[in-house]
Amino acid sequence: MKRLKVKADRNNLLKVQAFIDEQLEAADCPMATQIAIDVAVEELFINIASYAYSGKTGTATVQVKIHKEPLSAEITFIDSGKQYDPLAKADPDITLAAKDRKKGGLGIFMVKNSMDDMKYEYKDGQNVLTMIKNL
Repeated sequence: MKRLKVKADRNNLLKVQAFIDEQLEAADCPMATQIAIDVAVEELFINIASYAYSGKTGTATVQVKIHKEPLSAEITFIDSGKQYDPLAKADPDITLAAKDRKKGGLGIFMVKNSMDDMKYEYKDGQNVLTMIKNL
């Protein structure tokens, strides 16, 4: 498992994506799958940077583990910000016109639908969000 710890700051998004992409490329991840993962990573990391620490400084740890059988990437985000389970929120009603929908939630909905599995736990004062994508 590879690990990267960074300040939870929007300016570190490219560093986080480059770290993850390096692991994906080493596993011969198809480009379309890598792009889907990059979009999900952007959504999750920006949410941590924007909301986890309520304007204060904090860190985010990103872990990447490549599984051989089945070939998949397990990417975990860990932060010590306020407890928040993004998977507990009800999915937006995408059958409604955009003007009739509540604001927010579409990004997490998109991530949930583009990954093969996601799980959240609050452990030892930390948010631990894991997403798995088959390669």
